[in-house]
Amino acid sequence: MRRTIYTDEHQAFRETIRAFIAREVVPNYDQWEVAGKVPLSLYRRLGDLGVLGIAVPGQYGGAGVDGLRFSAIIAEESARAGVVLGALRVHADIVLPYLLDLGTEEQLRRWMPGFVSGEMMTAIAMTEPGTGSDLAGIHTTARREDDHYILNGAKTFITGGANAHRVLVVCRTSPPDPDNRRTGLSILAVDTASEGFGVGRKLDKIGLKAQDTAELSFQNVRVPVTDLLGEEGQAFGYLSRHLVQERLSIALGAAGTAAAAVELTVAYVNEREVFGRPLAAFQNTRFVLAECQAETQAALALADRCLEAHESGDLTPADVAAAKLFCTEVLGRVADKCLQLHGGYGYIREYPIARLYADARVCRIYGGSNEVQKTLIGSSLGLKK
Repeated sequence: MRRTIYTDEHQAFRETIRAFIAREVVPNYDQWEVAGKVPLSLYRRLGDLGVLGIAVPGQYGGAGVDGLRFSAIIAEESARAGVVLGALRVHADIVLPYLLDLGTEEQLRRWMPGFVSGEMMTAIAMTEPGTGSDLAGIHTTARREDDHYILNGAKTFITGGANAHRVLVVCRTSPPDPDNRRTGLSILAVDTASEGFGVGRKLDKIGLKAQDTAELSFQNVRVPVTDLLGEEGQAFGYLSRHLVQERLSIALGAAGTAAAAVELTVAYVNEREVFGRPLAAFQNTRFVLAECQAETQAALALADRCLEAHESGDLTPADVAAAKLFCTEVLGRVADKCLQLHGGYGYIREYPIARLYADARVCRIYGGSNEVQKTLIGSSLGLKK
């Protein structure tokens, strides 16, 4: 089916991103995977292309385009090439909405030029070693002392944490209400050059090898009160509100990646010969790819519809939970079947399908595990307790 979310402008952007990835990413990607991160120069090149400023309002140096359509194209083209562009999507899809929603005029004037150019890369630090998806259980603390907060604690699984220049740290600025653990949380935009800020080991993941994922620590880090994002004690509400876009971004990426897996596999089975015949000629190959195509089309349709609902302000947390659940589960099934059709070559990382398969697994975990999404969907159905 023809997708209706893309215009000629989007298709022109797709060609630009496809060429950029082929020219500047693919030839260097093996080195970046070994290093465990992309070089900061990649983000500056993306800044030069205007990619980092697509959703930034014009008064701050961006293009002021609402929505995630351009981001979805980047995810699709990255998957098609079997690469990830570091922590780009965290920076542009997840952190930026917090800044635009909660930032003061002074903060935005201070931060946006570097954000758009790639000179100031960002990350968001929610997860702690003992909390996982339980954001109300955060233990990292920030104590007010005159015109600074004194930040102490640790975070883990922080995408972009090793390369970031500023990290949005979710911390506890006051003890929780015994009847409501969600109170007392705040967001501090922490300069990573601050004394006491530490980047621990880069985590050795089974996939997303070129995307730095790190442990962070804070030992009496002094954070100016002027770097408080939003109101003190209101972070849980902010997190809940912005998880909608984060989960939509994951759903869009998953659906696009499933489509890339099918495309890669169709090309492979048309070229590969088995018993003197193209692999594509066997009924099993055709049936498996037919299943993959049907599921992928359904995932794309759901993700695209949710994107339109998000842009019109109609996307609910339960809607996006369903999209995140469905699209990532489809990706898992499709990636597995497509790898199987590659045979032994599918298990070799020089083939894009192998990297795609490994990278896909985490989609069912981050942004709130799929078990959490089921809980949200179930709560929306009016089921009796």
